[in-house]
Amino acid sequence: MSAVLDSRIQHKIIELGFDANRMPRHIAVIMDGNGRWAKKQGYFSRIKGHENGVTALRELTTASAELGIGYLTVYAFSTENWNRPKREINALMSLLVSTLKGELPTLQKNRIKLNAIGDLQKLPKKAHQELLEVIEETAHNDHLVLTLALSYSSKSEIINAVQDIARDVVAGKLKPENITEAAFEQYLYTRNLPDPDLLIRTSGEYRISNYLLWQIAYAELYFSDTLWPDFTRDDLYKAIHSYQNRERRFGKTSEQLKEEE
Repeated sequence: MSAVLDSRIQHKIIELGFDANRMPRHIAVIMDGNGRWAKKQGYFSRIKGHENGVTALRELTTASAELGIGYLTVYAFSTENWNRPKREINALMSLLVSTLKGELPTLQKNRIKLNAIGDLQKLPKKAHQELLEVIEETAHNDHLVLTLALSYSSKSEIINAVQDIARDVVAGKLKPENITEAAFEQYLYTRNLPDPDLLIRTSGEYRISNYLLWQIAYAELYFSDTLWPDFTRDDLYKAIHSYQNRERRFGKTSEQLKEEE
């Protein structure tokens, strides 16, 4: 990170009243409420909510980059979403392709690296190809890693990890006694990502919805009543302020933390 960029980040953090030493390194987001937003606005199609949700994601990503957040992971499409009406799924996949193409200049300008996790082979060929192309185009960016969870299920991710571990044990590549937490994490989609520090869910729902179940074991959870298309950088700032006002103990007592300071 350049000195000029680092200076801008420090200035932004101070301007907003954040503690620079307690900024979340990784923020995960469940972008919920697109359909309800569209209905509330009087649209007949839920896809209008998803279209406006793209603007909210751009705002979130840009604001995160300005604060020096290293990793941002968003729940874009779950495996359960494949059960939605075919017309909506087709529209979502078309929107994914057009968004990836349209946002590439913004990703490059802000040095944002695109990543994706999930059962990506289930994506339509055109969407999958476009996704891989943008991932390749942004591979050398080093300011923020934006991960899209697509066709993603945390339960499936864990089951797949167990199956891969079992295969390696049978093949003699791994001993059962060497299956530690750290070793297990190397079999997850998120093997190259740190665990989220903060999980944000929008739209007033209080569920995790099969999202990063292993990875959020010690994440701070923040629930916003704002529907996703209306989510702005100010909503992000509120979430970070809430995060910084919490004591993260990781199983320890407050007294132990004070002794370690």
